[in-house]
Amino acid sequence: MIQEINFDGIIGPSHNYAGLSLGNIASSTNAGEASYPRQAALQGIAKMRHNIDLGLAQGFFMPLDRPNIGWLHALGTTVEKAESHIRAAAYSASSMWAANAATISPAADSADGKCHLTVANLQTMPHRSHEWPGTLAQLQLAFADHDHFRVHAPVPPPFGDEGAANHMRLCASHGESGVEIFVYGKTGGPFPARQHIESSKAVARKHGLSEDRVIFAQQSEKAIAAGAFHNDVVAVANDQLLFAHEDAFEHRDKFYAEVARKFPAVEIITVPAEKVSLANAIKSYLFNAQLVTLPDNGGMALILPTEAKDNQAVWSYLQNLVSSNGPIRKLCPVDVRQSMANGGGPACLRLRVVADPMRVDQRFMATPEKLDIIGEVVEKYWPETLLPGQLVDADLFEQVQSARGKLLQRVQLTELDS
Repeated sequence: MIQEINFDGIIGPSHNYAGLSLGNIASSTNAGEASYPRQAALQGIAKMRHNIDLGLAQGFFMPLDRPNIGWLHALGTTVEKAESHIRAAAYSASSMWAANAATISPAADSADGKCHLTVANLQTMPHRSHEWPGTLAQLQLAFADHDHFRVHAPVPPPFGDEGAANHMRLCASHGESGVEIFVYGKTGGPFPARQHIESSKAVARKHGLSEDRVIFAQQSEKAIAAGAFHNDVVAVANDQLLFAHEDAFEHRDKFYAEVARKFPAVEIITVPAEKVSLANAIKSYLFNAQLVTLPDNGGMALILPTEAKDNQAVWSYLQNLVSSNGPIRKLCPVDVRQSMANGGGPACLRLRVVADPMRVDQRFMATPEKLDIIGEVVEKYWPETLLPGQLVDADLFEQVQSARGKLLQRVQLTELDS
């Protein structure tokens, strides 16, 4: 029963566009605009339904408690008195992007035969740096079967770790031993590199990975400077396939040679800049797609944001790709525009865990009926619209807190209610 499970972050009721993420072009561009938390959450739920309809295993994580009162108190302030950027950071719904929740090594790769999960510290960005305790609590609950899972605390400062968004895996099939690729950054013009090689090496050691089955690759400085703040904006892997932009890696030829040496069965598809520019790749989030293996020998599918279909150069390239009888056979555009407007596509919204779904706490596993329940709560309690300036309102505080509490009650996860 070992298979890949996609755990999506349910978009929280405080979803807003405060422009907190330096180096994230969409986040900066839409700063100050009105967001639509209810619509955002419903779009995420629709994507999960779509994945279930494809025959994929689907899970979810709860929104974190927002605003983070404990974090504000540690800073010596309150929601009412905090400076606007600190208040916005306390309210941030960025845990919706579950690809940054943790780095995962399946049992087949680890020395002790357990699936290892290391929660990301996300220390580079203030609004995300206080996520990890809440995320760790969920991971410890969802993966509490100690015979099959081991959940690790974050890598300590000063080393930044942004989780699975900078991690890829190649394998013959999900349940077999594979090669894990950790992508780190050094610099990107005016933007910080968020994943440090020291963190990647620490995670590999904690997970008990063999040196001959691990690769550390540098993300290109050009990509970071262009707005690829995580590797999953310019590259994605699944089974034997590595799908990447020409400008994704700093030392591409050397990296490709190491991949071929450690995983000879690899198939690499490099998208040339002359067909899809780096700017178009980042704008459309072509690579921030869920590259998944379809059941019953259906090949692979790319679950893409609709922005990829709207981009003529990108869509033309993809149509030619699927018609070439290669590994990618199907294109599945999904509407996650509210997430995209804050800098996160379909792949940002999910964390991939290779395991037996029956070993996971079933409260975190999605079914159509459970998604109906979540949708009902969202429809009734999530704000319809939200401007960053409203974060000071006491009524919003009560609504956001109450909405999350109602959801935890309905899905029977009140242990997470702080």
